[in-house]
Amino acid sequence: QVQLVESGGGLVQAGGSLRLSCAASGSIFSINAMGWYRQAPGKQRELVARIGSGGNTNYADSVKGRFTISRVNGRNVYLQMNSLKPEDTAVYYCNAYIVGIGKGDYWGQGTQVTVSS
Repeated sequence: QVQLVESGGGLVQAGGSLRLSCAASGSIFSINAMGWYRQAPGKQRELVARIGSGGNTNYADSVKGRFTISRVNGRNVYLQMNSLKPEDTAVYYCNAYIVGIGKGDYWGQGTQVTVSS
């Protein structure tokens, strides 16, 4: 079992920046990939960025060049969001994929990001 706690959301004007943080606890040795997803009202949850255990990353096309994902000590993941746009407004969820016992996706409670125009 892994628990994920996010922080860092808030309200920002278009063009501004925010940094999201996620701290994992529990069976952190079982964590493979970690990432960030978001869900806007009336839309499906979508991948924003993901980072593997080896440091490989992938991003949604809509955030490439503006967002950067990083991972420290295998259990803390960050999302630096620059040049924010109103369409980035969503609840952002931290995700961890566990291998071995308890295999599967684990989610944080979500943090709201609101970008005003």
